[in-house]
This record gives sequence, structure tokens and C-alpha cells, in this order.
Amino acid sequence: MPPTGEAILTGIADRIGADGTILKWKIDGEKHERQLPGADLTACIREIMTILPADVPIDAIGHRVVHGAEQFSASVRICENVIASLEECTPLAPLHNPANLAGIRATTELFPDKPQVGVFDTAFHQTLPPKAFLYAVPYEWYTEDRIRRYGFHGTSHRYVSEEAARILGRPQEGLAIITAHLGNGCSATAVENGKSLDTTMGISPLEGLVMGTRSGDVDPALHEFLAKRKGWSLDRIMQALHKESGMLGLSGMSNDLRTIEDASLEGHERALMSLEVFAYRLAKAIMGLTAALSHLDAIIFTGGVGEKSFIIRALVIEQLAILGPVLDPERNDINGRATNGLVTTDDSFPCIAIPTNEELMIARETLAVIADSQP
Repeated sequence: MPPTGEAILTGIADRIGADGTILKWKIDGEKHERQLPGADLTACIREIMTILPADVPIDAIGHRVVHGAEQFSASVRICENVIASLEECTPLAPLHNPANLAGIRATTELFPDKPQVGVFDTAFHQTLPPKAFLYAVPYEWYTEDRIRRYGFHGTSHRYVSEEAARILGRPQEGLAIITAHLGNGCSATAVENGKSLDTTMGISPLEGLVMGTRSGDVDPALHEFLAKRKGWSLDRIMQALHKESGMLGLSGMSNDLRTIEDASLEGHERALMSLEVFAYRLAKAIMGLTAALSHLDAIIFTGGVGEKSFIIRALVIEQLAILGPVLDPERNDINGRATNGLVTTDDSFPCIAIPTNEELMIARETLAVIADSQP
């Protein structure tokens, strides 16, 4: 990472292991892509090394890890004991942790002499008090099976809370904000004095807000109802809640907010209804999160949707009238770019759009862990 913190190379390996495996990247402002039919993760990383400029050394490798349960409250240098702990966490994040572990194993094989660091989505939320993380279920479920609310998107919430302090010209000490990370996955977090005090996601990323394809909060009795009414298995029900619900299920057209917004502007009733449900549930969650704070200084919108969707911000801010924000349409239409992210009027409660940068936070954490582990 250069001193500026700017990325030298960004990209994604898509459809890994399938016939349509493709590597997409951006370097020096130009976009590129390369077909790699059937390439596994190791092969994709090898290909990335041919793209990275030869004068860029690799000193360490940072990994985003979704679920660290209670074992990890901070980023750590990866060793065999850490890998074993991550495998124990896999039942809590069966869709994410196996992929994270695959990345760790692949880079360890290719770079056996380079430090590997795990940066956890759940770590930032380990400051939640018991009153916020405990479910009202038999207490033994927590003590014996670690069933509790963990929260996710912690790297993003931490990054934008630090950026909010910088933008507001305030130290994190004494600052109380609510951060809303909105993308295909969505969560909101109450942050005071730089610490997470409550968040919307739970034991898994399914709980909480309406998302792209995830339902968010539903009555747990829904599982029994669907099993009896439709004859569905638990696996089938979970597939529906994870992959067929959210904005996709409500709109019937897409999980992409841009597509739904375009349709709503053309008068599509279900598209408009979907946006209203999304915004209302978010506003309701924001109001609920205020219970965790001593006061509230600002609301932050981040993630692809939070940063770029002027429609979603307008709908949410309209629902938060009790807090006193007044939308500035001109600022909101350009995502606050002319006002350091501010999308409300100067004399009202501040709502700010801040681009997240999880990759930069992972890089910073990786460097910090490596520095701390030096003899």
C-alpha cells in the first residue's frame, strides 16, 4: 500500500471454478478482464501476480473473514490455531467462512513466507454489551453453543465512523452516530466513542434490515408455517429467506436497487412498494438504535446504495422527521460531493453520505498487526 493509501490494483475473480471464471481488474484508471475457464482460487491468484506491477513488493496478505464469533475481538496474524478456530466458526457462517478459509489456504500455499492476517467482520461488534447481544432464549444456548447476536460489516462501520469524526471535525471520544451500510447486504450500527454498542445483524447476516435477496427480520414462526403449508424442508425455507426474498422477493424483478429505482420512476407499483418497505424498515431500525446511545450527532449512509442512491436517502430521511433532518435536494442529488458528504441543510440534523473503504481498513489492520508482531 503506497503512502497515499490509494489502491494500485483493484479487481475481482468471479465464478471461480466454473466454466465462466473471469478475472476483472482496474489499474491506472483502466478496466480490464481475462477469461480463465475453470480456474480455481489458487490459479486466479497466480494470474493476479502476473498483472501486479513488478516493482510492487508483497510484504503481507490481509484477509476479510466474515465470522470470528467470540474468539476474535481484533485482527490477528493467522496461524494453525487461528485456522482451527475459524473452522469452528464455520457453522455460524456456512456461506462465507469456507470461502474465506479457501483464500487463506491458497495464499499460504503461494506465499508461505509472507505473514497472513485475518480481519473480522464481527470484531468491531465485540464491544456490544450483553443487553444488546443476548437473545431471550434459554441462557444455556449462549453458554454452551455461543448463540448470540454478533453483527457484521464491522470493517465498514469502523471505517466510516472514523471518517465521520474527521468530516465533523470532532474526536471520536464523545461522538455518537448511527452508520447504515447499505448494499446487497445491509446493516446499521450505533457507534459511540468509536465503539459499536448495538447493530442490526445477529448470529448470521440474515437478521435485521431488508436486503438484496435476504428477508431480514421475520417472525420465527414463519418457518413452521411454511413447513406445514408448503411441505418445505428447513433447507428450502432458508434458501428462500437468503436467496429469494428481500428486494428481489418484494419487487419480483431484481435485487439491484438501481433496476428497482428505475422501475419505480416509471410507475411500477411493486418497485415503489419495495423501496418504501426498505426505507421504512431502515428508518425504524435507526430509531431503535438510538436507545443504545446517550445522544445522536449524525447519521451516516455508506455502501453502494447508501453512498449513491439519492432516492433511498430521501425516503429514509423523510421517515426520520422526529430527529429533525431536512433534506437538501441539490446536495442529495450529487451524493453530497460538494459538501463533504452532507445531504441535509446546514441548520438541520446532519445526515452524511460517506464512501466506505473496507480494503483500505484491511490493509491498515494488516500493517498494524505485522508491526505489533515484530520482535
